[in-house]
Amino acid sequence: MGAMTNHDIQVSVLGLGEMGGALAAALVAAGHPVTVWNRSPRKADPLVARGARAAATAGDAVRAARLVIVCLLDDDSVREVLEPLADDLAGRTLVNVTTTTPAQSREMAEWADRVGAAYLDGGIMAVPPMIGRPGASVLYSGSADAFHEHRHLLDLWGSSTYFGADAGLASLYDLALLAGMYVMFAGFAHGAAMVAPAGVTAGEFAAMAAPWLTAMTGAFEGFAAVIDGGDYTVPGQQSLEFSDLTYLVAASADQGVSTEVVAMVQRLVQRQVDAGHGKEGFARIIESIRRPG
Repeated sequence: MGAMTNHDIQVSVLGLGEMGGALAAALVAAGHPVTVWNRSPRKADPLVARGARAAATAGDAVRAARLVIVCLLDDDSVREVLEPLADDLAGRTLVNVTTTTPAQSREMAEWADRVGAAYLDGGIMAVPPMIGRPGASVLYSGSADAFHEHRHLLDLWGSSTYFGADAGLASLYDLALLAGMYVMFAGFAHGAAMVAPAGVTAGEFAAMAAPWLTAMTGAFEGFAAVIDGGDYTVPGQQSLEFSDLTYLVAASADQGVSTEVVAMVQRLVQRQVDAGHGKEGFARIIESIRRPG
């Protein structure tokens, strides 16, 4: 008997929202036999037109494949769909790319282990239109065997990175990266709100902000080296005293906009200054974050 080819692997996708639909479409386009299921069945129609098979129930979808991809709303919906199918999941591989907390991912991995399924948790670092295109990446943790066995298939969605057996790590990385993104987005929105009363459009501000913020990400490595070294007195850093944002908070108030975004950063700085660390580097604000006030 010849070795199993990539396209002999039956795959089922549970959940056809924007992201689940994009994941399933990439598998269908690559020639995999794909079974799809969604709570509202009409979502399957475009995929069926391209060659997927629609399952009438989640149980039918699970039984149709050795590899089961789950992309639902949240952890509660995953449990609601999968827990009644515990017996059907034994001996199968479950890849859960639903957004969950690290604790929820670990609990799901323990449940999968009890029912006899190999479990891989995934964090998708992309929006649906990016799936299968350059720039998309998916972070994984959980079963190493499952990751390596199905790597060729997972790579159809974006570059795949495996973080180890702890099923919560992919989710932890995912949410930590999103933390940086959302705070940056909030900073952009704050800047756009500040200049708006002067007649500057958000588009004009974006043209200035994008290259500036892109250049500033070059500072991450320097901050990281200081943080990992644990010495905030290393020469060449911008001090916390010099990083005082009082003027920024005042200018924001003068423009009639909320100061919440910048006041938050000012509080992180001020806590360290008040503790006597004003001459030390800006990276020290991580100590305000590590030890909530």
